[in-house]
Amino acid sequence: MLKKIPVEKVRQGMYLQQLCGSWLNSPFWQTSFVIDGPELVQQVRNCGVREIWIDIARGVDVVEQPADSAAQGQPASAADAPRFSFGVVENVPVAEELERAARLVNRSKEAVGAMFNEARMGRLSNVASAMPLVEDIAASVLRNPGALVSLVRLKQADDYTYLHSVAVCALMVALARKLGLDDEEVRECGMAGLLHDIGKMAVPNDILNKPGKLTDAEFGAVKGHPSAGHRLLIESDSVSPIALDVCLHHHEKYDGSGYPHGLKGEEISLHARMGAVCDVYDAITSDRPYKAGWCPAESLRKMAEWTKAGHFDPVIFAAFVKCIGIYPVGTLVRLKSGRLGVVLDNTKSLLQPLVRVFFSTKSTSYIPPETIDLALPGLQESIAAREDAAAWNFPDVDRYWLTAA
Repeated sequence: MLKKIPVEKVRQGMYLQQLCGSWLNSPFWQTSFVIDGPELVQQVRNCGVREIWIDIARGVDVVEQPADSAAQGQPASAADAPRFSFGVVENVPVAEELERAARLVNRSKEAVGAMFNEARMGRLSNVASAMPLVEDIAASVLRNPGALVSLVRLKQADDYTYLHSVAVCALMVALARKLGLDDEEVRECGMAGLLHDIGKMAVPNDILNKPGKLTDAEFGAVKGHPSAGHRLLIESDSVSPIALDVCLHHHEKYDGSGYPHGLKGEEISLHARMGAVCDVYDAITSDRPYKAGWCPAESLRKMAEWTKAGHFDPVIFAAFVKCIGIYPVGTLVRLKSGRLGVVLDNTKSLLQPLVRVFFSTKSTSYIPPETIDLALPGLQESIAAREDAAAWNFPDVDRYWLTAA
């Protein structure tokens, strides 16, 4: 049974279910744990929240109070227990969300790294403790999906395993929202994205990071990660059916050529079909030890070809494109005027985004950077084509959208 109490009443032996505050500011990567010593008692008291939720079925209660003070710390009914709700979320520009998203990415890497290291050692504590992380990622995505998704795309190859999970979490939230799923289901899709690759902790790092072609045996080991992750999650507490399903089936393909079970069409659940799209998009846009990532727009073009070939559910893929835009943040484009620029924000319009121009193809020279809103009425400017940064020998176009913020 859950009970909300003032943080001053915390004592050794309690089971802390949740802090009444943002996970991002918490000193703990887990939110649910036994307070098993005086040092931890003091850490909880000093963590910056006024109240906490405890589970008196799994730990000790507060010290008995007189009957007339029963208003403090009454057991909560199921309706009173903390339950995720998006509430009213105000959309903000990419530039406004970037700073918050950057802090969240750094903290997420630590939390997911700790959780995955537990999995590598063959154990996984209460997975539900990661839900506040999912909620913070969801909040950022709902304010502006382009900020966090674009930042995570810039991850270093060494951080790929952890931040790939964060990226897929964010993409699953955005896609679930676009598909009109209810708030609880959207949150569960986010958790599924965070956990989908946990089975890779059973695959040796030298195989995961091998720069050359895998042997048949090595590829077999990699193909075993969905089943390995599924087994690990089953043994953990509080893992939803959605997370279990996405973990096991995110490598299934719509035409039946995927693994581990060769499911076809709607034999694959909606959530697993979503997971397949989100997983591949982040994988191909990210730098890996064995290849450089493709630009976002080129990645969508490739995935459109693969959808026609039968890899993805076409309805899900179409919804995904609407989520992140035909020209995602960071895409290099050529305008009708001959200027080149990078997409800064596509929140207001997928076809007429905010663009930062910095190069003239007519004079083949750099020009003073300028931000142009292509959606402004009467503007005689538009996107003519997507461009390849490597073909123009631009070493780092991402700096234009990052510094513009």
